[in-house]
Amino acid sequence: MSVLSVMTIIFTLVICISSALSNYDYSPQHGVQLEVQHHRQEQHLSVRVDDEETDTLLKDIYIFASSMFANQTPVEVNSTTNPTIQGGEATDPQTKARRNVVRKMMKHAWDGYAAHAWGKNEVRPVSKSGNLGTVFGSSDCGATIVDSMDTLYIMGLEKEFARGREWISTSLNLTKMSGHISVFETNIRYVGGLLTAFAFTGDEMFKTKAVEIVEKLLPAFATPTGIPHGRVNMQTGLVMKEARSILSEFGTLHMEFSYLSDITGNIIYKDTVETIRNFLDKKVKHNNLYPNFLNPTTGQWGENHCSVGALGDSFYEYLIKEWLRTGKTDEQAKKMFDEAASGIEQMLLQTSSQGQTYLAEWKGSQLEHKMDHLACFAGGMFGLAAASVLEDTNRTKLMKMAEGITETCHRSYENTVTKLGPEVMRFDGTSRTFDRSYLLRPETVESYFVLWRLTKNPKYREWGWKVVQALEKNCKVEGGYSGVVDVNYERSSDDVQQSFFLSETLKYLYLLFSEDDLIDLDQWVFNTEAHPLPIKGVNTFYRAYNTLDSSRVLHDEL
Repeated sequence: MSVLSVMTIIFTLVICISSALSNYDYSPQHGVQLEVQHHRQEQHLSVRVDDEETDTLLKDIYIFASSMFANQTPVEVNSTTNPTIQGGEATDPQTKARRNVVRKMMKHAWDGYAAHAWGKNEVRPVSKSGNLGTVFGSSDCGATIVDSMDTLYIMGLEKEFARGREWISTSLNLTKMSGHISVFETNIRYVGGLLTAFAFTGDEMFKTKAVEIVEKLLPAFATPTGIPHGRVNMQTGLVMKEARSILSEFGTLHMEFSYLSDITGNIIYKDTVETIRNFLDKKVKHNNLYPNFLNPTTGQWGENHCSVGALGDSFYEYLIKEWLRTGKTDEQAKKMFDEAASGIEQMLLQTSSQGQTYLAEWKGSQLEHKMDHLACFAGGMFGLAAASVLEDTNRTKLMKMAEGITETCHRSYENTVTKLGPEVMRFDGTSRTFDRSYLLRPETVESYFVLWRLTKNPKYREWGWKVVQALEKNCKVEGGYSGVVDVNYERSSDDVQQSFFLSETLKYLYLLFSEDDLIDLDQWVFNTEAHPLPIKGVNTFYRAYNTLDSSRVLHDEL
């Protein structure tokens, strides 16, 4: 086939498809062009290439054609109104003033990081230096920058967002990380943050960076079961081969990987996490509960330890949220969530002698009557589930669980000297030193935010405001905000400003005092690091990738 013939075919296709898509909402690209190697391997162009010159021409034309459609909204979007991602200011003076306080808190936290630890992962706000002991080690990989971008954007902190964008574009390179790095933490913070920044702006640079990072994570999934190892070396691709992987880690990848496939056209990311889901769905689960550990080589469960707190939490969260993110089309996720929710209700849901609703842990053959602060997200999770149920009895039951758990978490704050919640709540009369720390965690205010949106009960805003006041009194220092060592001692600083404080805690508080249209829960679903991802079929910022041969992508979306 001659070069002229190839050119004629390709440009005819481009013109025809461009005309067909002319009525779609199109968001112009920004930044660099996404690498299309994976699409070439998929052979979307069914034209025979007979010589090197034609091959080169096809590649150039394919890149041109791909760039035309990379940010088109998907065919199945039913809305013509763009979602609100800035603004949303409340009309009443008190709520407006409270939201402004939270915005100033974000500015203070960001400025402290920028002044004393720019490019580092986190800041030590008391010492005014970079934190060398983060989950990503001491590398200069800007975890706080990436984690903060969508919060900055939502709050309209434009100069700060622009500075962060420039750093990500020129300096973000996770091969600077030494040793073995958590696949889970990298996914929820870096990949999640970049995907939301892409959804918000349409800036191709953010998508390109997300792809680069996920490609570095893929070696962890090369196991007989498809269950990934927990840690991978970002420089060499070598994994830390351990006898057990953690449920909340390998079960908290689906939202980001699946969305990444939708916006790149590369199905490998979605296939990777669906392998995990399918494996777990077929496994035998006693009482519909998932043990916290699984051997990635043999596929056997580890010790009989089940929890909605540490080690288990976000696995359950991602089942209901992936169903929501797919426009309620992922029926497997919904089925697995419903089964697990039944097991949680029957086996873990407890009421204390003081009438407190809590989620205990199952260890061995008995309950441990403790609940982590991490489990306080479950109030929001069950609230979202309740809002999606049509049958009155189940909806009422789920909402009662949601409100009861959130009430218990609130009381854990109220019962301390600082009015900040402890890392662990125990209902058996015992106590341990670490239980009393507060790490600037977001889970309780996350549930306040969700339940405020769902119920409009003003108590959730009042409870959130109390948290704001407690943070200002006990955590604010000159260089930012610090966690506390003991919630019963005022200003017992641990000298760490966690990146998730900017990504989650402050974002949820800001949205708590905003109007409902700002990051509307009917259009966005938050990942477990509070990075909102667009809902397929209703959100015009979904930005699905459209290729010249879209049949496979379309099939996978149906």
